[in-house]
Amino acid sequence: MRSRVLCGIAAAVALLVTGCGGDGGSGDASPAAGAAAAGPAAAGGFPVEVTDCAGAGTTFTSAPRRIVTSNAAGLEMLLQLGAGDRVIGTGFPPGKGSLPAALAQQGAKVPVLGDMVIPKEKLLGSGADLYVETFADMSGMGGAMGSAPTAQEYAAAGIKRVFLASTACAATAQGPQRDLAGVEGDIKRLGRVTGTSAKAEELVAGMEKRIGAVTAALAGVAADRRPTYFFFDFDAGTKQPVAVCGKQVANAVITLAGARNVFADCDADFRPVAWEEVVGRNPDWIQLGVRDRGSEAENAKAFDEAERFLREFPASKGLKAVQEGHFLRIGSEVTTIAGVRNADTVQRIAATVHPDLVKGGQ
Repeated sequence: MRSRVLCGIAAAVALLVTGCGGDGGSGDASPAAGAAAAGPAAAGGFPVEVTDCAGAGTTFTSAPRRIVTSNAAGLEMLLQLGAGDRVIGTGFPPGKGSLPAALAQQGAKVPVLGDMVIPKEKLLGSGADLYVETFADMSGMGGAMGSAPTAQEYAAAGIKRVFLASTACAATAQGPQRDLAGVEGDIKRLGRVTGTSAKAEELVAGMEKRIGAVTAALAGVAADRRPTYFFFDFDAGTKQPVAVCGKQVANAVITLAGARNVFADCDADFRPVAWEEVVGRNPDWIQLGVRDRGSEAENAKAFDEAERFLREFPASKGLKAVQEGHFLRIGSEVTTIAGVRNADTVQRIAATVHPDLVKGGQ
């Protein structure tokens, strides 16, 4: 299935790519610390300076007019910010039905420059003045991924870059992501760069309000009383599960929802693990992580398939969560990819695992 292949490739990118560099020695566990805005902007919002994961700065003297995004995460952020009319192309396009209904029509009009990574020549010849990258530099991937442009080639083509730090810088962050500060930083950074700061602040305020309500509701639940939780990335493969580790956005989502990621202690964003490790950690709850298939019926089939696998596979069928039917049917995109909807996922998970304290579960 194409969506399953794409998700597996995306997981491979996140696992193997760390070309964004260090965090500049800030000591902050949040990826936002490695890609922050530098200094106050002048009247009108510009110039704006942002830094990448290694601390290298890029200055914008005006808002970009022709934007390309590496995948659906950056595209959705720009649509949420009201800058979607400036997006001229994307790679890893959003699956049918995966964007919020209010954004779907506009998102569908964005030209697809690559079903996966945008080919180097197509990106450099796109006429873009900004490239929004969700992952770190993929120049070392080769093969099906192709080679990425060099800094000199980007400059020659007139393309500046902004990274989504919460994912691009995650692998090199100093510690785990326990909140959505990195995601909120990405939204605000794109807002400053595109001249939509007011909308960015509005979006972040909405996220913080939803998360704040969950935090307040769970204030009395001690850490050791919070259920353990495994994100089962079904689309990344079943032979060897891929765990979301402490540095991944999903760890923050799970933590804020009042659960304990059973692989929070692995020092990475993603990591292939053995089924024996999952069994040893025996989670209370399992999220069936599948990509949006484009319709409720197809999504239901995918969730059914993931659940059936866990109930029938010898290594997983005895897990506590499986025996008790403690499954969450919440898609991968809104859990592992940075965006405004991460806050909604926090609320949905919390309402499912703490139904007496938080309302509005799956």
